[in-house]
Amino acid sequence: MFRFSALSAALVASFVGFGGTMALVLGAAQSVGATEAQTASWITAICIAVAIETLILTIWFRMPIIAAWSIAGLALVTASTGYSMNEAVGAFVAAGLLTIATGLFRPLMRLVEAIPGAISAGMLGGILLPFVVAGAQAATIDPAFILPLAAGFFVLRTYDAQLAVIGVLFVGIAWALLGGMTEGDIAIETSSLAFVVPEISVGSFFGLAVPLYVVTMASQNLPGLAVLRADGYRPPAGPVIAVTGVFSTLTGFLGASSTNLAAVTAAICTGEDAHPDPHKRWVTGIWYGLIYIVFALFGASFVALVTVLPASLIALVLGIALLGPLANSTRIAVAEERDRIPAMTTFAITASGIVFFGIGAAFWGLILGLAVHFLALAKR
Repeated sequence: MFRFSALSAALVASFVGFGGTMALVLGAAQSVGATEAQTASWITAICIAVAIETLILTIWFRMPIIAAWSIAGLALVTASTGYSMNEAVGAFVAAGLLTIATGLFRPLMRLVEAIPGAISAGMLGGILLPFVVAGAQAATIDPAFILPLAAGFFVLRTYDAQLAVIGVLFVGIAWALLGGMTEGDIAIETSSLAFVVPEISVGSFFGLAVPLYVVTMASQNLPGLAVLRADGYRPPAGPVIAVTGVFSTLTGFLGASSTNLAAVTAAICTGEDAHPDPHKRWVTGIWYGLIYIVFALFGASFVALVTVLPASLIALVLGIALLGPLANSTRIAVAEERDRIPAMTTFAITASGIVFFGIGAAFWGLILGLAVHFLALAKR
């Protein structure tokens, strides 16, 4: 029997995931020098991957298993410097292959699960911090435009935190269009896919692919499994993770960054609000996947719209979209006193943006955080 709550939960989850974080995709694409065609392909392919992963896993296991793109991974790509689009694609493909291996070989899954949650959270927080700071700094660029939107966000989130980011995005777009603040003409375009030749080097593998794999597994896939288990669903972790790795690898050749299990948006689809009967909530996953197919069809038009918007608006939306994840990662990082110094070491080094031997800060933050952690264990 059709139940509107299943459709509405899928709509909210998909619009929160797509509209609230699309600026991250565009920021990452700009950071690695993607052309407009490659950016459109990135968005189209990543939406296709989310749709197919969700539909396959939901139908296979009759559970609302929701896929999404890696927010932490996109932030990592955006924060990384000196990589070309081809090197980024090589890292996407490599991270996807590592994810497949993790799903297929249980020892690798156990190794990832053994990384202390506080250190993973510290790395994620260090990746996210510069974007939240940049969102605040956007107010100095155009205060008359940015400050009312920021105030509106904090008012809206007291009523509905999930819709607050989308509300600011839509109002900001309307204001920019009506106020003549756009930087060019908006063209309606059909979505297209573009093959990108991957390139991989020691620097891009350890500086981008490995951190991308780690943050996607630790901050997305593992929490995504936890959300499912919290609502009584226990799919086999290996096959589920492997499926996300397969499609991340395939769409990587089309310029798309990693996809994975959703956590925050998944919680919208797996709870009682979606359907009172846990055995029927899987229908929400079907709706969610279908909605992302629609997003894929119109992805290029969305790129055309966002590319003409003020840079300050994109910075603000990025900042407020990542404010919650930053707060949550910081909370986890400092929750246990024994983990605080290793986690904050990871946080500080990752946020610093340092580069050694062509390898970026996220990798060094993880390595040094683990070193401090094991030194403390040895002393005990």
